Amino acid sequence: MRIVVVGGAGTIGRRLVPALRSQNHDVVVAGRTSGDVHVDLASHATIEALYREFGPVDGAVSIAAHGALVEFETLTSDSLQENMRAKFFGQADLVLTGQHHCTDGASFTLTSGIFADQAWPHVTGGGVISGALHSFTLSAAIELPRGMRINVVSPTMIGDSVDDFTENFPGMRPVPMDELVNHHLDCIDGDSTGRVIRAYG
Repeated sequence: MRIVVVGGAGTIGRRLVPALRSQNHDVVVAGRTSGDVHVDLASHATIEALYREFGPVDGAVSIAAHGALVEFETLTSDSLQENMRAKFFGQADLVLTGQHHCTDGASFTLTSGIFADQAWPHVTGGGVISGALHSFTLSAAIELPRGMRINVVSPTMIGDSVDDFTENFPGMRPVPMDELVNHHLDCIDGDSTGRVIRAYG
């Protein structure tokens, strides 16, 4: 199968892409500044161009665009909307546009995060975005045409990134990278749809 991995050069992608290729998938790595093709999830035009260049594809995976940390007392609706442009609307656009370009039975695998379920300081924006992605996935699963599937993986802090993020999230239990990669592989190669996979360690 041909699989597009947006953010495939990042922390998760560096482990997921080789795993997909080891299973004989044809993988296209996409990113804002790296990969086989450049795509910005905040730009509909680049998402459309991605599918036109490499479609029809059998699956699209988004593991890109992380929300910024915010101070609640200075958070505004404008900054919240800006934070949502790529992380929520971009991932939704990957599906909404992809349904017209992907093969029958194609899969979409999105990425949210633990803050949809676990309150934590300075991550209100991330929590709102992740909760929206969960709702979008549940609705899209019953609306997508031609047997297409959609799931969302919701990780906690990732084992390979503990050194970078533990200062911001002290006491948070990480999820091992191998476990996270297996969740993504199950979404791509399995037959499930409408699942929110809570990879909370």
